[in-house]
Amino acid sequence: MREDDFELTFELDPPPRAPEAEKAPELALEPIEAGGPAEPARVEEQPQPVAPAAGQDPGAAPGSLPSAGEQTAPAPAQGALGAGSALGETPPVRTPARGVLISGGDRGIGAAAARAFYQAGYRVAVLYHTNAQAAARLEAELPGCVALQCDVASRPACEAAFTAAETVLGHVDILVSNAGIAQQKLFTDITPEEWQHMLDVNLTGAFHLCQLALPGMIRRKWGRVITVSSMWGQTGGSCEVHYSAAKAGLIGLTKALAREEGPSGITVNCVAPGVIDTDMMASFTPADKEALAEETPVGRLGSAGEVARALLFLAGEEAGYITGQVFGVNGGLVI
Repeated sequence: MREDDFELTFELDPPPRAPEAEKAPELALEPIEAGGPAEPARVEEQPQPVAPAAGQDPGAAPGSLPSAGEQTAPAPAQGALGAGSALGETPPVRTPARGVLISGGDRGIGAAAARAFYQAGYRVAVLYHTNAQAAARLEAELPGCVALQCDVASRPACEAAFTAAETVLGHVDILVSNAGIAQQKLFTDITPEEWQHMLDVNLTGAFHLCQLALPGMIRRKWGRVITVSSMWGQTGGSCEVHYSAAKAGLIGLTKALAREEGPSGITVNCVAPGVIDTDMMASFTPADKEALAEETPVGRLGSAGEVARALLFLAGEEAGYITGQVFGVNGGLVI
């Protein structure tokens, strides 16, 4: 029948209407939010959190079923410092979350990142080197977050810490390679040992952790690698040649790795902070800090929290089309 055709039908004696069946009550189904833990809700009413089903991948969307043959991710364990339940409470179940491992996570930008990811619902593990007290405080502040001792310059130490992190998190979906050291020294005074140690911590440490994290990300066809460089890695810093060289190396690692891992569903990006007011600036006088603030176009120093929010964005689903990029959180010092 064409669209402009019609037909008329007539019922002379319509049949009697059957008694209407009792209408079954409708079930009020609450919408379940899809996507990563940082994705904003798309419904007016906030749904109740849904715990993962037995065997469900902790990185999967709420309500999704586990793939065939998947193992049940282990529950969050108590941290290596024993401070995970310092208040005598059972750590909350972080659902539905992806697991994030943050090196250098006991202070400064790393600790701010741990708090930001934790608040967004991620499962969080951090690596620290020597500051056990700061790591214990972070575990007590964020129940369920686990701090693991690790010298990132050592491959065996990285392997042991990464295995422990996977035991706690189920698997590492997001790696934030943040551990680093700094030193101000004339280039002609830098010893070969100082040069090598700077590279070992700031650059080779990222190499170790990336090599350990990527095989699992490749198998799962999803991952985020975020390196933390510095504006001096972009411009070079006087009296910080070894530091600048190591941080520039991180940028090169980021760009090359992004090309290699993109087909596997993995993004690799870099955040290059400017002058951030952390304990690494403890040697700066108030006058030094004021002079740096005046040089910065926005007229102030940055905060660790501002860098952490950039890291959190790059780890989310919304940043899935961003890879191989360097994000300057520097107040306009590098344009």
